[in-house]
Amino acid sequence: MRDVEISDEMIRLGQLLKLSGLVEDGTEAKEVLEEGLVTVNGAVETRRGKQLVDGDRIALDEEEVRVVAR
Repeated sequence: MRDVEISDEMIRLGQLLKLSGLVEDGTEAKEVLEEGLVTVNGAVETRRGKQLVDGDRIALDEEEVRVVAR
């Protein structure tokens, strides 16, 4: 697992997927979410607008990242 720093208190899931490099663009983010391939704190999440905060863990395939607010 690796940490992804954000400058605000929260970030939307679609934005984090792109920022972390788990996906290349918004289209890919939409696709992996619609297919149920993304988990947030262990639960499948399909909403691009899901708000993430410090400590949330996001996984896609074999990769996992943790949100770290500065």
